[in-house]
Order: sequence, then C-alpha cells, then structure tokens
Amino acid sequence: MKELQRFGYPIFFVVMAILPHLLNSRWQAVAITFLIFAVVALSQDIVLGKSGMFNMGQALFFGIGAYTTAILNSQFGWPILATIPLAILIPAVFGVLLAGPIVHLRGDYLLVTTIGFNIVFVQVVQNNLGGVTGGPNGIFGLDSLSFFGTDLISQVSVYYFAFAVLMLTLWIMRNLEGSKPGRALHYLREDQLAAESIGINTRIYKIFAFALGAGIAGLAGTVFVVQYSAVSPEAFNFIQSVLFFSIVIVGGSSVPGVLIGVFVMFVLPEIFREFATWRFFIFGFAMIAAMILRPRGIIPATFGKIPKFLIKESNHGA
Repeated sequence: MKELQRFGYPIFFVVMAILPHLLNSRWQAVAITFLIFAVVALSQDIVLGKSGMFNMGQALFFGIGAYTTAILNSQFGWPILATIPLAILIPAVFGVLLAGPIVHLRGDYLLVTTIGFNIVFVQVVQNNLGGVTGGPNGIFGLDSLSFFGTDLISQVSVYYFAFAVLMLTLWIMRNLEGSKPGRALHYLREDQLAAESIGINTRIYKIFAFALGAGIAGLAGTVFVVQYSAVSPEAFNFIQSVLFFSIVIVGGSSVPGVLIGVFVMFVLPEIFREFATWRFFIFGFAMIAAMILRPRGIIPATFGKIPKFLIKESNHGA
C-alpha cells in the first residue's frame, strides 16, 4: 500500500491533469462525472468504510448540496462560487440533525433508516417544497461558474474545477487518516465496545463522520450543478445511494479501491454503451465475480486494531 501511495498517486494526478486534453467532448463529460462521483464515494467511505456504519442515503446529502446551490442561484441570484460555503454547511447540519437520533442503530436498522431519509428527500423536492425546488422537472437554466468576472463555460474548465474538488477531498482523507478523529473512527469500526472501553465517545464520532461525509457530498453537489447547469430529483434517488454504497464495498474502503470502484461503476458501463442493456448484465456479473474473488474489496484498507494493552488497562481500571 505504501508503494502504491508513493508512486501511484503522483501518476494518477499527472494523468488526470492532462486527461481532458486527450479526450473529445463526450468523454470529457464522462471524466467530469467520474470526478464528481469519486468525491461522493469518498464521502460515503468516511461513514461506511472508516466508521463501519451502514449508511445507504449518501445521495441525500449530495442532493441537498446541489439544490442549495441551484436555489440560491436561481431564486436569489447568488454566484455559483458564493453558494459553496452553504452547500457544504447545510448538508453537514442535516447530517448532524439526522444522525443524532439514529446513530445508536446498528446494521440493517441503520441501513433501512437512511434509505427512508433518502426517499423522503426525493419526495420533498418532487413536490416542490416552498415553490423553489421546481418539482419533478427540477431547476434549469442556472448560471455558469464565474471566477473573477470570467465565465468558465468550457467542459475543460468544469473538469479542472471538479479535479480541484477531488484533490481537496483526497487531502482531507489523507489528513483524517493520521488524525485523532480518524484513529477513533478506525477503532469504532473494529470494535465499538472496545472503543468505548478506552474512553472514545462513539456517539460524538459517529455524528462527526456523518457531518463530514455530508459536507463533502454537498460540495460535490455544487460541482454537479456546474456540470449540467440544472438539477432534478431523479439524480439523487435511492439507486444512486445503492451505487455509492456498492463502490465502497467493492473497492475495499481504501482511496485507490474507491477510485477503481467509481471507474468500474460509472465509466466501464459507458465504454460498453453500444451493448445497450447487455452492458448492465455483464456489469452485474463482474460485481459478483469481484466479491467472490476479492471478498474484502479490490484494494482493502488496512485498519489498525485497538491495542490490546489499552483494552486490558481499561478493563482493569473499571
């Protein structure tokens, strides 16, 4: 893994930096989608992979961020860049409010609850809450991204904006790994009871994971709006959450694994688009094969377990 980080990441960054100049407009759009969904998948990894909580409603926070940007731009005339702080903050606040009452749930119970939240969100925006969400048709005709008075309307400009957001997300993930909250989340994933026994407030860190993941997903929602200059409910339905959930499971909850998972889930079907419906048939079998051959994921993450001497000391003290 260390060798992959040392050589793989620089190669990845260089390739992604020059990629849009090697692609036509169709594949540039696919590459932008890859970058956006990679950010959302990494935000899902914070909750599911790093913390071990079964969240299948990440498209909810992705959608809140996108609708925040769209509503502020269409209804109040805010520039796209000016909406970014609220597109991060509002999903993060919702993450705290929604996670607070449910973080004590485990496994299937938490899974079903987050699915319900996602369905409720889609129904709310489809019913044109407050007359600002546009109903089933969504919101169209949004402004392009503007930077210092210059409109960045080309796909290459949007690509580099999405690439910058992905790099920021990777920087957050890297710093999270070595931080106190990151270690606490890893211990929480390994054994919640043992984590509590060494003084980790698991409730606080669970809510923290939901809030951080929601904020990052909300930022991805802004990039989504920039790409399409529109937003509609079907882009954030339950099926999208299932795909983000599957990416982390198939990828193995490591950054390289998640990126490969996004490629498999979203880019590979585009490569085989000429096979029409058969591409999903082949894709489904590929997922099954991947989980049989690599049950821990394509590139499994290496999580440090709670040191045994800490658990012994805590039990002795109790």
